[in-house]
Amino acid sequence: MTALQDKHEKEIKHILAKYPTDEKRSAVMPLLYIAQRKAGYVTKQDMLEIAELLSISTTEVASIVGFYTLYHDKSGGKYRIQVCNDLPCALRGSGQFLEELCENLGVQVGETSSDGILSVEAVMCLAACDKAPMFQVQSHSDISYHENQTVESALQTIEKWRAEETDK
Repeated sequence: MTALQDKHEKEIKHILAKYPTDEKRSAVMPLLYIAQRKAGYVTKQDMLEIAELLSISTTEVASIVGFYTLYHDKSGGKYRIQVCNDLPCALRGSGQFLEELCENLGVQVGETSSDGILSVEAVMCLAACDKAPMFQVQSHSDISYHENQTVESALQTIEKWRAEETDK
């Protein structure tokens, strides 16, 4: 039994029961969600264990993590700010928004703030092109969307998160 199975045995059995034995590879995404839930990212060991559970290669599991913006293979801030920067959003100013936001926060795209509270990432297509600039925020327990943003409105939201973290 793997460490992941030890921690989440019932939940993993419940997920695997939903799929035919010859199609258990389809459980990769819910298993990644379980692995990522606590720390906010999926470790290489988690990917190896999921691959073993599903009888697929670690590369196949890693390709899912690499493709979907909801999965991460590195630790990051408690809040992951993901700014959509595909072409329609770029035409509405997302590139400049991302640049100015990072400048104000003192981080580069892909970095985590020195206080560990937030990471800023550029992603493709969050399905709100008409409301750009916009970003999605992933925390360990939630996903929220912030549309029609300005750098000022984004910074206000971020300061609220920082204040909440300080109060804890």
